[in-house]
Amino acid sequence: MRVLSDHQNRAIRLTDERLAHILDHSEMDGLEPQIEIVLQQPETVCQSNTDLQVQLYYRYYEQTAVGAKWLCVVVKHLADDAFIITAYLTDRIKQGVVLWPNP
Repeated sequence: MRVLSDHQNRAIRLTDERLAHILDHSEMDGLEPQIEIVLQQPETVCQSNTDLQVQLYYRYYEQTAVGAKWLCVVVKHLADDAFIITAYLTDRIKQGVVLWPNP
């Protein structure tokens, strides 16, 4: 297990099981270092519409295995814990309240 930090210096756990799940998708191969970059230097962070404890961190990459995409890192923030649920490439940012940068 690794403990990463986000742009607000909050500790976020990335378990070996979750990392294996993320890297099991071929388009994510080689993007492990970018997961930490997205957390530390997101272009935007949104609150999930379906779970208010979940935040989606986004950063845009011109070149990925599947072309220009947003890398989204999904983090569950509890009162005394935060952990990565998943990470994936996407064409667009999901709807939700923008938490950062401050609107």
